[in-house]
Amino acid sequence: MKLKKKVKRILIAIVVVAIIALAGLYLYKSQQKKAPVKEIKVINQIEKYGYALKENKPSTYKSLFTDLEKILNEDPVDEEKYASKIAEMFVYDFYSLADKDAKTDIGGVEFVYPSILDNFLQNAQNTYYKYIESNIYNERKQSLPVVSNIEVTGIEKAPFAYGDKTDENAYKVAVTWSYTDDQFSSYQKAATLIFIHENEKLYLVELQ
Repeated sequence: MKLKKKVKRILIAIVVVAIIALAGLYLYKSQQKKAPVKEIKVINQIEKYGYALKENKPSTYKSLFTDLEKILNEDPVDEEKYASKIAEMFVYDFYSLADKDAKTDIGGVEFVYPSILDNFLQNAQNTYYKYIESNIYNERKQSLPVVSNIEVTGIEKAPFAYGDKTDENAYKVAVTWSYTDDQFSSYQKAATLIFIHENEKLYLVELQ
């Protein structure tokens, strides 16, 4: 009787170990099927200003980047055109969510003034980007907005104080836009952006 119980226990242990091993093998193979996280390459740069274009950006953004490159290659640079173009680029990149891989993948960051960037990222993750589902393995089914029809409706120079400094010739740019899908028609569609100078480069310091 005791021998039979011992054999039964051994058999149960073998079955349990086999189940655990099979489960581990299944999980391993499942992970192997996942697409590896791809390194995103920079395909163009405006070195003097530190702007970079990554290969995963949508064609609309790539076109805007080409426009910006032409503006910044002019001598002298037309600053109104410069401010207007980066306002368009920021709006498109920040408010379009469909190309973002996660809520931490914030658009428009290269236009933001460095000293306020951390606060900007935190606010974005806690508000507009809060409910973005991860798309690291390209399996997301979530419907997300894409910006279209961006229009700069006004631009003016005005003094702007930040920290212990004042930029007497900061740019205040008013922008409107729409979305490619009407289901997002209730989303934000207008903003005023303020850009200040840091040497020859313009940075976003306020988004209203």
